[in-house]
Amino acid sequence: MTSDRDALRRELRDRRRSIPAAERIAAADALAARLFALPFAPQSGYVAGYWSMQGEIGLHSWQVRLPEPLIYCLPVLHEDKCLRFAPWRPGDALVTNRYGIPEPDVAPSSTLDAAEMTLVAMPLVGFDAHGQRLGMGGGWYDRSFAFRQSQSAPPWLVGVGFSAQRIEPLAAEAWDVRVDAICTERDTLLFAHSPVGFPA
Repeated sequence: MTSDRDALRRELRDRRRSIPAAERIAAADALAARLFALPFAPQSGYVAGYWSMQGEIGLHSWQVRLPEPLIYCLPVLHEDKCLRFAPWRPGDALVTNRYGIPEPDVAPSSTLDAAEMTLVAMPLVGFDAHGQRLGMGGGWYDRSFAFRQSQSAPPWLVGVGFSAQRIEPLAAEAWDVRVDAICTERDTLLFAHSPVGFPA
């Protein structure tokens, strides 16, 4: 399964990188609209995104349109192999982590725990129609949000990507944390497998 997943990741990363720039810009705008339209889109609190790398769909359009009570955060790698989060605005200091990804230049003691987020837009390499997310393979998000396997939202977990990243049903691993929704530039998929479902 690991070798199959690795091959699928390579294929999907190539597919993602081949999307033309103009389509990427339009997709980021469309994605932002879908994130704001989610039935559980928060009005206040901490929301987390990511720094787009290797052709990932951009979150800048969503970030700049967030209403003021919402605080945008970026993930920070922690020594316990889980993610912490730190507020970030354009112009704030960044450092490059071990994977070459920019993250806020803050002291580890000032970062926020994953459980303090209200909504998390999670990057993905691939996804299926049942809410199974294929990540990069490092397990950072699965470890960080493992508590959501037995605990209701928040944080709401939303996988985000291009519609071109949709794949045939993917076999789940025991450690996989399923998302509450997946948003692309074309579709919003909502899933009722969260412990308490969606709010009325």
